[in-house]
Amino acid sequence: MKNLVLTILLSSASSIGLTQADYTVPRTEYDQPNLQGVWNFASHTPVQRDIRYGDREYFTPDENEENRDQSVSAFEARAESHFDGVGGYNSFWYERAAIGYDLRTSLITYPKNGRIPEIVEGAFMQRGGVSQDYPSQRPVRFMGAGGISKDGPEDRGLSERCIAGFNAGPPFMPSAYNNNIQIFQHKDHVVIMTEMVHDARVVSLNENHQLHDDIRLWSGDSRGYWDGDTLVIETKNFSDMVQSFLASPYGNAREKSLTERFTRVNETTVEYEFTINDPGTFTDKITAMVPMTRVDGLLYEYSCHEGNYGMTNLLRGERRQEMDALGIE
Repeated sequence: MKNLVLTILLSSASSIGLTQADYTVPRTEYDQPNLQGVWNFASHTPVQRDIRYGDREYFTPDENEENRDQSVSAFEARAESHFDGVGGYNSFWYERAAIGYDLRTSLITYPKNGRIPEIVEGAFMQRGGVSQDYPSQRPVRFMGAGGISKDGPEDRGLSERCIAGFNAGPPFMPSAYNNNIQIFQHKDHVVIMTEMVHDARVVSLNENHQLHDDIRLWSGDSRGYWDGDTLVIETKNFSDMVQSFLASPYGNAREKSLTERFTRVNETTVEYEFTINDPGTFTDKITAMVPMTRVDGLLYEYSCHEGNYGMTNLLRGERRQEMDALGIE
């Protein structure tokens, strides 16, 4: 399957990240840059750069095509085998490619090598697996599907329990599917609603109102302001019940601060850039750029709830395997 079904070019933009010279950002009724609408942040660009490319920022077109073909083939093979289980989604169901073209070798733009920085010595680490377990202490902090065991729902990942979406942010990171957000604007607030878990982040544009450090939230406390035509959102007060960065199994977010920048660069593209500062986890900051493409459609509710059939059957299946191992009918 050479091209993914979801690689449909809804945008006519051939180069992402370049502002059209004659483009004027539309304004809202409050004379603010208009970012309203539904935006897709899917991407086939790797989060971090393969070490063989060093500081090289872009693939050649041939390299890009080859890498995408290899990625699809490897994904299809994993989906078909799926640890000798009942099977998993094939690439038809996954949003594994960008809307538009992007030849960058990594989403990470800083550090210069495009890779996640070194981890601070002693930083918390926790992995989780869908089939294989990675035993660890509670609470489970990682955002992805999977878990540290199948003894109970509290041992599964935050997204599997529908506590937080695995790509719902902040920050927004391209993932398997539902890579869509909708932005609403008012004079004093911006609301960012995610498709995954149908979460709404209400961002006050009043910088003077900050939460006390003792108050901690799953998605942190976000405050925004306008820097010219760019919406800047600064988020602190993250809960230590979540990991620092979706792409890394290390750290917790207690010391993390996040700065996001939303800039509309043409009629169909918002350039989304974020910077993570977390001295308790990483030895340097992380900056990444994820293009968002306008979607001419509506965002429908994603109803995720803990205790759905998947969770129940996962735990039931593990109990059955334990009984089989003991010879119990």
